[in-house]
Amino acid sequence: MNLTPLHDRVIVKPSAAEEKTSGGIIIPDSAQEKPQRGEIVAVGEGKISDDGSKQPLAVKVGDNVLYGKYSGTEIQIEGADYLIMRESDIFAIVS
Repeated sequence: MNLTPLHDRVIVKPSAAEEKTSGGIIIPDSAQEKPQRGEIVAVGEGKISDDGSKQPLAVKVGDNVLYGKYSGTEIQIEGADYLIMRESDIFAIVS
């Protein structure tokens, strides 16, 4: 992928939606919830502060993160689904 987000934005590849419950019940496509977890695939250079300096992002490529249900903008690149969002839309890094 040859795409670099600007400033404090990141590109996230969402995890696959759950297709079965823990009890083994299959969830139909219409009832599946949007994933709230994904992997960072690209990061911007950082947020520009009021004094003009760049503040580096706390996340890096390869981090697994949790984000809000309706965060980011959905895009398709080479047939794959991604989200572009600000770093502030990310709630946590999953280790």
